[in-house]
Amino acid sequence: MSSMNTVYFKYLPMSTRVLFSCVLLVFGLAYSMAMIQVWVTHVGLDGKSYLTAKDLMISYGGNKEGTKMETALKGPMSAMLDDAGKKVVATWLHKGAPQDEFDKNINPIVQEHCVVCHNKAANPNLPDYTTWEGVHKVALTDTGMTVPTLVRVSHIHLFSITFIFFIVGFIFTHAYIRPTWFKCVVVATPFLSLIIDVASWYLTKMWEGFAWVVLISGTLMGTSFAIMWLISMYQMWLGKVPAAIGEDGKVPCIK
Repeated sequence: MSSMNTVYFKYLPMSTRVLFSCVLLVFGLAYSMAMIQVWVTHVGLDGKSYLTAKDLMISYGGNKEGTKMETALKGPMSAMLDDAGKKVVATWLHKGAPQDEFDKNINPIVQEHCVVCHNKAANPNLPDYTTWEGVHKVALTDTGMTVPTLVRVSHIHLFSITFIFFIVGFIFTHAYIRPTWFKCVVVATPFLSLIIDVASWYLTKMWEGFAWVVLISGTLMGTSFAIMWLISMYQMWLGKVPAAIGEDGKVPCIK
């Protein structure tokens, strides 16, 4: 048995433990907000009140059974319109979204409930509902996220989430965990899951079954984060120093 350079939590200076704890607290809050954002963005796209693989399939691969507008009204925009309004819009969409009915039946609803956000001045990233052409784009069959959008979101996720798990994983390396292989698996899982998760966004557009891979990989990332967060916080402040920790405070490494 030999020792590696990692020092166990309780032997770290108080200032270092306070720093680690503050980072974990902020990351924990940020991860919770990210889960809420996933819920708000994806849940309900298939008409159900909980997250399903079909929600993710619709988000990334599209919905062959409906249009982008209808998908939005079933999901993140469901609270923006009452049931009567949704029925009028859905009926119009199922007819093929004829332009001659737009001015009479649909445009008044759009002007009252939608254009406050859906205009270029308010948010250029949202579809523009101030014109027929803008509405017509989302009245077509839902094909999910475009490849350019996926590329933009991918590089943001790959950079930011790698940064988060590097810091959380580095803090976790000061923990005493046996067997050692389990500790290594927990550290490595988020990075492997991230690669698989992002790749599955694109693959879901080709085969709907990859939506399950997105769901599973996200679950693995969240589970790994929770394990590292809870063990680090517990051993840092509440747990007793394990008997295997030497007087030098270093975490032993089994060859």
